[in-house]
Formats: sequence, structure tokens, C-alpha cells
Amino acid sequence: MPWLMKAEPDSRIVKGKDVKFSVDDFEALGTSQWDGVRNHEAKNIMKDRMKVGDEVLFYHSIFALAEIVREGYPDYTAWDLDHPYYDPKTDKEKPTWYMVDVKFRSRLLHPPTLALIKHLASSTSLPSEVEYIGSEGLEAIKEMQLVNRGRLSVQPVTDKAYEVVRLLGERGGWEDLGQGSKGSKGRKVQREDVVQEEDRPAKKTKMARSTRILQSKTPDQVHTEPNISNRARRKRKS
Repeated sequence: MPWLMKAEPDSRIVKGKDVKFSVDDFEALGTSQWDGVRNHEAKNIMKDRMKVGDEVLFYHSIFALAEIVREGYPDYTAWDLDHPYYDPKTDKEKPTWYMVDVKFRSRLLHPPTLALIKHLASSTSLPSEVEYIGSEGLEAIKEMQLVNRGRLSVQPVTDKAYEVVRLLGERGGWEDLGQGSKGSKGRKVQREDVVQEEDRPAKKTKMARSTRILQSKTPDQVHTEPNISNRARRKRKS
């Protein structure tokens, strides 16, 4: 089953750590733990429903395609005192939070924006610019949780919706449809959609927003890098 997973595209400091994880960071890293989710519905998806090989839409605008490469296991960052999303109510014996590993596959040449998805979801007829998705594709977009329950940071996507989004990202031609899909306006839409997703333990009424912090793979030697973008830039240069 396909999934949509949201990340933080811009720098934001939490407990002295930069929680940014852009598509550039993801591509440079290759495979990343999807840690820091502090919403039970999103956690349960990763713990019980995601399977190796499941396809993923990487979202802050849908910039890339990815896949699940490791199924749900305890998110040990929750008991790391220095982690931005440390949760004192969980422990190693009875972990509350879970994560998966996600592998970058490829970028989309024309990243579909939230503005585009919302525009299509509100359309009464299929716009000529995207006739290639067909009427069934338009209906699949209308049913996406992204437009009906946008605040959840990890959410299921139907096979049809996944294929439609992939087509939109590969073929383009829709750029004039969604206001705010370009330039500074588009950036503002992306930023507002991601930042409103709060998954801090103290705010239990908010839906989750995944953030990425680079860590070692050994649970008892958790290490958090304060700025993931620096490592990403070094990898791109090498």
C-alpha cells in the first residue's frame, strides 16, 4: 500500500537542534529513519501497517518517490534526553513510539504542490491541462487524506492516487492551475502546511508532523547531529 509522509523543508530549531529534512537531505542520505513522530495514529501506521516495499510519496510539495525498507521498530529517540522530541513517559521496556526506515528512490521533475492537489480536489470537471490523469484519477485526488485530513503527517494513499500524483510529477503541464505553486507563494504554502503539523509530546491534541534527525543505527549510542544539511552538502560535493 502506498503512503504519504511529510517532512520539514526549512530550518527550525528545537532544543538547540535543527529539525530540517528537505528532499536534498533525503537524497544525499539515501535511507533515513523516520523518527520523531509523536502522534498515536501515525505511530500505529508505522508500527503495524507499513511493509517493506511499500511505496512512499515524500511530501513538502510531493518532491520525490521513496519506499519502506524496514518495518516498524521502537523509536529510541523518545528516550534520548537530548533529542528534540524526547518523551519522558515512554521507556525501553515498553516503548510507546515506533518508526520505519525509508529509502529515497527518485525526484519528481514537476513536484505537485498542495495548491495543485486542492485545486483538483475542488474541480467539478477535469482540467484540460491534466487530461492525462482521467476522470478516475481526478476522483482519486478528491479522496486523498491530504485534502480531507491534511494534518496527519503519515497517511495512506490509494494505489490510484499514488499513480496520479506520480504522473503529475513526471509530466507536469499543470503549473498554471494551482495558485501559489511557484515562487515565493508556493514556498509559503509548503511551509505553512508543514509547520502546522505539531507532534511534540506536550501538545497531545495536535496531529503529528514527522521530522528527521540523523542518528547512528545503534540504539544505545544515539547521536544527533545538530544540522543535517551540512552533512548533506558534504555528501553532494563528494
